[in-house]
Amino acid sequence: MKMGRWGVLLIIAGVAGCFFMQHGNSASSKPKVDARAAILMDSNTAVVYYESNADEPLAPASMSKMMTELLILEDVHSGKRKWTESVNISSYAANVSGSKIGIKPKDTFTLRELFEAMVVHSANDAAIALAEYVSESESKFVLRMNQESKRIGLSSKTVFANSTGLSASDIIGFKTAAAVGDTVMTARDIAKLASYLVSSYPEVLDITRLPEVKLSHNNITLQATNLMLPGERYAYFGNDGLKTGYTDEAGYCFTGTAMRDGRRLISVVMGTSAPEARFKETEKLFEYAFGK
Repeated sequence: MKMGRWGVLLIIAGVAGCFFMQHGNSASSKPKVDARAAILMDSNTAVVYYESNADEPLAPASMSKMMTELLILEDVHSGKRKWTESVNISSYAANVSGSKIGIKPKDTFTLRELFEAMVVHSANDAAIALAEYVSESESKFVLRMNQESKRIGLSSKTVFANSTGLSASDIIGFKTAAAVGDTVMTARDIAKLASYLVSSYPEVLDITRLPEVKLSHNNITLQATNLMLPGERYAYFGNDGLKTGYTDEAGYCFTGTAMRDGRRLISVVMGTSAPEARFKETEKLFEYAFGK
C-alpha cells in the first residue's frame, strides 16, 4: 500500500486493537519506558499499542537516515540509478564526524556498498555521498526528503535538514553541507516512516538483518550498530532491523522491528540515557505486545 495508507488502516484498527487485548498483554501490564518519547505500532494494521510523548518533535539522530534509504531505494526501483554505479567521495563526505567508513576524497565506491554501509553501520560519510550523488547536492536532496515526507503522510512537525541526522553545529563548517537548522521528527512519524519503508521495499530487511558488511574497495568490515540482532548482546528473537541513532542532543535512540507469528511490530525509543538502554527499553515494548 502506498499513498493514503494510514487513513485506510484506521478502518481495521479497532478490530486489531481488540485482538491485542485478547491475545497480547492486558492494559494493566503496560510497561514503563524510560525515554523522552516512545511508540509501539503494528506495521500491518497501524494499530498503536503503546505511546508516550509520541507527537513531540525531537532530534532523531541517525534514525532520520531511513528517509535517505527510502529515496535511494525509490531511485533504484524506478530505474534512475543502478546498484553498480560508481560514486565519488567529496571532501565533505570524507571529513564528516560521527560513525563512518573512514574514506578519503575522490575514493570511489558502488552505490550498493555505500547504501549497505549507511544502513548497517550508520555511516555518515556514506549517507552524504549518496545524497550528493543522486541529487547533485545535499541541500537538493533535503528538498526531496521533505517532499517525500509529505507524500507518505508524515506530519508537519517532522522536518528534515540534512541526509544524516547530525546537528547543524556538526556540519556547519563544510561549504557544501545542508546546515540550515536541525532535523526534528516525532516518534509517531518515525514509526510511520519505518513501516512505509519495510512494506514498500521489504528487501531492505535483507540488509538491516546483516551483522556486518564488507567493502571490497578497501577490504574494511563494518559492524552493525543494531545489538538486538541474533548473536548480539541484546539479541531479541524476531528482530531483523532497523536503525540506531545518537547525538548529544538526541541521546541514544533506536527504531526496531521484529516479526513473530506473522505479526511485524515497529518500535521507536528516543532520548535514552545510555547505549544499551535503547535496546532494553525496546525489549520492554516488544515483550508487551508479543508476550514472553
